[in-house]
Amino acid sequence: MTESLRWVKSSYSNNGGTCVEWAPDHASATGLVPVRDSKRPTGPVLLVSTNAFAGLIALARSTDA
Repeated sequence: MTESLRWVKSSYSNNGGTCVEWAPDHASATGLVPVRDSKRPTGPVLLVSTNAFAGLIALARSTDA
């Protein structure tokens, strides 16, 4: 699955090397958002609903990290 996806690094990943990537094309097509650690591209992928992903983004925007 991960080889055929176009991964995009999160804009929130610039804090000390914490790199989160997601696959927006897959999310648009299926309603499921793949999320992974960019430092482990062959590692596990978390799949969340678009609503859950929107909640994660809202949380990231609201914290002072």
